[in-house]
Amino acid sequence: MQEWLSKHIKGDKGLWALILIFSLATLVAVYSTSTNLVYVVGKGTPTGYLFKQLFFVVTGFSILYLIHRCNYSDFRIPVKYILLPSSVILLAIALFKGTTIEGANASRWISIFGFSFQPSAVALVMLMAYVASYLTKIYGKKLSFKETILPLWVPVGTISALVMISNLSTAVLILSSVLILTFLGRFPFKHIFSAMIIAVVFVAIFFLVVKAFPDAFPNRVDTWMSRIESFTASEDEKEGYQIERSKMAIAKGIGLGQGPGKSTMKNFLPQSSSDFIFAIITEEWGTVGAIFIMLLYILLLIRIVAISLKAPTLYGQLLVLGLGIPILLQAVINMGVAVELFPVTGQNLPLISSGGTSFWVTCIALGAILSVSSQKRKDGKMEKDKTEADIEEELAETALRRMKKENTNDE
Repeated sequence: MQEWLSKHIKGDKGLWALILIFSLATLVAVYSTSTNLVYVVGKGTPTGYLFKQLFFVVTGFSILYLIHRCNYSDFRIPVKYILLPSSVILLAIALFKGTTIEGANASRWISIFGFSFQPSAVALVMLMAYVASYLTKIYGKKLSFKETILPLWVPVGTISALVMISNLSTAVLILSSVLILTFLGRFPFKHIFSAMIIAVVFVAIFFLVVKAFPDAFPNRVDTWMSRIESFTASEDEKEGYQIERSKMAIAKGIGLGQGPGKSTMKNFLPQSSSDFIFAIITEEWGTVGAIFIMLLYILLLIRIVAISLKAPTLYGQLLVLGLGIPILLQAVINMGVAVELFPVTGQNLPLISSGGTSFWVTCIALGAILSVSSQKRKDGKMEKDKTEADIEEELAETALRRMKKENTNDE
């Protein structure tokens, strides 16, 4: 067994262990909170939701395994020419033809053959991989802000704008992740500041346009404003139904908690299995359970930083950071919302909340991170990244060899 694992399971063993623990935690948490959907909404059974989440976990592990066996350097060309443009197309389709899943969730979804998914989650991963590749390409070069607009800020701005129209919090998450990565990638700070100014101006103009033409984007800005106003209001003026019950759940869980499956507030929180699952975990498992979940994300941060520092190339370093940052930011935002540090955003708790899209996309990101960790530095020194031209040439040669092999087999 150990020989099989060492042969097929590559990369950082600590990260593998964390992913396994997260997978067990999501099954326990979703099984407990699913009674809200069963008895309040009237859908399915707790066992049915457990097996559904188990299906997501198993398929997520399959995706993670396949990606971690690939060479991370080969991701650059497909991401740039196929996956990122496809993400933009999917976002556009979702914007104009997407559906809204469950009244409390304002995210846009695409439904294909009965399966619904969020293009914004896929776009975030592809954009971060692309930005990591671009920062690698220009590392050490002196470029004006104008020279970076088309290759960097146009893709970032396009995706952020398409997402923002239907999901402001995810757009902020995307832009924040990109800005942090550019800072870590030693992109000129003055250029980062310029991009931030442009983003603020764009958002201000968007708000003005929506206010002037409310029928074009019904209820979106009103929803954002109501959440912000509720968050900034005094305690006597607050009317936030979800956040108040979230805090009640956490208060009831102080100490040892109510016990597994014994939460009562999950019956009053519409998104108890997704957006507010941290509050229910705290109510049932107490302060120890809440600290355990936070500790898991702290350990995940440590492993991501460690893998990045040991990456064999600069692209590997930036790819690990670029894919890890959004996971950790989303976790902080979700837990922060539960205790009213942030306004209600609708962000899931990565690897814990129910749902397939979020879990699968996170597995894609973690699979790429494991791919980086599976390759070691030669002589302890960082290697020089291959240029995009070199990668394209290698891919073309590989495709040519396959064609020749297939022709030979046919003969």
